[in-house]
Amino acid sequence: MDLEFLSPVNPELLEEISGGNSQTLRNNLEIHTESAGLPELENVQIALVGVKENRLSEEGESLLHFDKIRRAFYNLYPGNWHLNIVDLGDIEKGESVEDTYYALQNLVSDLVKKDILPVILGGGQDLIYAQYRAYDNLDQMVNLVNIDHRFDLGDAEQTISNHSYVGKIVVNQPYNLFNYSNLGYQTYFNSQDEIELMDRLFFDAYRLGEVVNDISLVEPVMRDADLVGIDLGALNSAVLGSGISPNGFEGREICALSRYAGISDKVSSFGLYEYTPEMGKRGDMLVAQILWYFIEGVNYRTNENTISARKEFIKYQVPIDDDVLVFYKSPVSGRWWIEIPFLANVNTKLKRHTLLPCSEEDYKEACNQVIPERWYKAKRKNEV
Repeated sequence: MDLEFLSPVNPELLEEISGGNSQTLRNNLEIHTESAGLPELENVQIALVGVKENRLSEEGESLLHFDKIRRAFYNLYPGNWHLNIVDLGDIEKGESVEDTYYALQNLVSDLVKKDILPVILGGGQDLIYAQYRAYDNLDQMVNLVNIDHRFDLGDAEQTISNHSYVGKIVVNQPYNLFNYSNLGYQTYFNSQDEIELMDRLFFDAYRLGEVVNDISLVEPVMRDADLVGIDLGALNSAVLGSGISPNGFEGREICALSRYAGISDKVSSFGLYEYTPEMGKRGDMLVAQILWYFIEGVNYRTNENTISARKEFIKYQVPIDDDVLVFYKSPVSGRWWIEIPFLANVNTKLKRHTLLPCSEEDYKEACNQVIPERWYKAKRKNEV
């Protein structure tokens, strides 16, 4: 695994916080330093990496570093975690944006193959395209969940940007995307054409108000995700200490969503994007806490995707019209799934998507003869 393209964490930052409490995260994770080099990856579960790339941001390029986030994160205390965490340092800007994409794509792919969960700190959110492309050779269809005020579909015919990368994911080969879910979109930031396209593609979209009113609504969506990205523009500007949007997620809400992403047994890569060093101490601390809550979630995973765990599930059958919906409930976590009929003539990459996470409310509504919308969309995509 070639990691020579990674630059170490700023030694001045490490010197500055070297006298801190021995119980903080600074002293409970291995860090890529100039003196010690890269940390060993044996028995590591989580790897943090920064990506200093924002040249394709429609808001303009800016000088990017992650020292302020690292300072805030390193000074937090870990929870009762049983995880080995490393900070691999940063991917510097390549000669071209494509070079940066290539480095990130290969790093994420190599880490996922080693069952190490990459946590990406990035500039432009177009980096999700490289995060997604890391799954090209992993023989699976993937579900992308994006916490964002925009859909970022854009015009797939135009050059990729931080507002159009999802369109490129949809149209560019190889086709690995099974589902795209947006959490927290704000209608006035999205054209009606994009809203209608999301519907035609059977993608999931949850307005900011829906999610804020009931955060638990999106837990099944996170549970079905393979990769998750957060656009920090989805937070309101008062929370971040910068930005232009007065509406958006509050700190508690984004941390709850981050924990849902972490606790999902399927999520294998996680990215925080659209960071700028101008966010101020409040924004830096919030980003650090988002990272903390994600790791907290990973620590409490129950590994219910295994065959042995699913053998213990309780099965429920609900007749609706000409269908019989099959639900499963975990006796350990109390979480629910619904079965999607697998079609033998479709790509075998879809086999792993035959159990769709759902809520107990979905089961209750099915008992009242209401078909869950997510089941209907997943079934339609399976038939295409």
